[in-house]
Amino acid sequence: MSGPLKGIKVVEIGALIAAPFAARLLAEFGAEVIKIEAPGEGDPIRKWRKLHKGTSLWWYLQSRNKKSVSLNLKSPAAIDIAKRLLADADLLIENLKPGALEKLGLGWDVLHALNPKLTMVRISGYGQSGPYKDRPGFGAIGEAMGGIRYTTGEAGGVPARVGVSLGDSLASLHAVIGALMSVLRVKMGQGEGQVVDVSLVESVFNLMESLVPEYDLLGYVRERSGGALPGIAPSNTYSTRDGAYVVIAGNSDPIFKRLMQVIGRPDLGDDPEFARNDGRAAKSALIDAAIAGWTSANGIDAVLAALEAAEVPAGRIYLVADIVADPHYQAREMILQATLPDGVQVKMPGIVPKLSETPGAVRWQGPTLGQHTAEVLASLGLDAAAIQRLADEDAVQLG
Repeated sequence: MSGPLKGIKVVEIGALIAAPFAARLLAEFGAEVIKIEAPGEGDPIRKWRKLHKGTSLWWYLQSRNKKSVSLNLKSPAAIDIAKRLLADADLLIENLKPGALEKLGLGWDVLHALNPKLTMVRISGYGQSGPYKDRPGFGAIGEAMGGIRYTTGEAGGVPARVGVSLGDSLASLHAVIGALMSVLRVKMGQGEGQVVDVSLVESVFNLMESLVPEYDLLGYVRERSGGALPGIAPSNTYSTRDGAYVVIAGNSDPIFKRLMQVIGRPDLGDDPEFARNDGRAAKSALIDAAIAGWTSANGIDAVLAALEAAEVPAGRIYLVADIVADPHYQAREMILQATLPDGVQVKMPGIVPKLSETPGAVRWQGPTLGQHTAEVLASLGLDAAAIQRLADEDAVQLG
């Protein structure tokens, strides 16, 4: 393995989205990620969304570069194997219900005594403390309680959701940030491992900008506003003559003036009332109507060409077909070609971020259940006979 995280050992005890996505990001940059899955069905995401010959296409993406080790954690022998894996690991990433690992004998006190350098990343709905900590929490609930659902949707309409698992993914990103900060501290000799406590609710809430002080000081409640950004003008979504949608962000002072020139309304651009954002925000409906009148009279290509020439930030709202065909995505290696176990070729998303000297890489797609069980157990010093005995005792499942 290569990458900036080469030599970092990660054990993942998680399922579905939050913990597995965090571990995937680490695996893409060279960490050795050992994913512990239950025998039988494994991670439920293997059957989520669209399937190809019985396996989720999301699985192949979410679990790339990981080693699948299938352990029956109800077995004392499997718990012993988990402890041996964690004895020299840098990170444990889990998203079980708070207290679940403690019931298995894998709580923080036990693991910290076993391996003082270990960082334990715990992702849950509400965090490891507080009155709600024992409630079940999925990403959707985190989005609801974190504030983003209320502000998403058309004005006066029902609160909407983004079309992806945003709450889980935000928790994953916060988990990776916390994990790397803790590991760096250990590697620099500044302390031992620690618990990184990540809440789905708090991960969403952390994105909510000035929501709280606006409410506390001004009594202002941010409402749903469709494609617009209240208090920032102009920034909205507009339809074009040929039925496409374009997002235009003309909200800085000089960009606004250039935008007004493009749409044939220099009078608005030169109006002192609109010279600063607060003045424009007060009459955003008037400005939006002027922009919409121009976009609706022109096709999407003409709109984008005119705005690009004037250096006004704008972008067409892409369908997935637009993403896959886009030359910029391709030039940035954001559309990769993957080979599934049956030899079928399929496009997959590339890797973010781009590192100039130690870039991430895809070494293999999501593995079959238990594909690496024997390999990983052998690395712990177990011989073939011992591994087979564990399989016969249903402590492990071999791939």
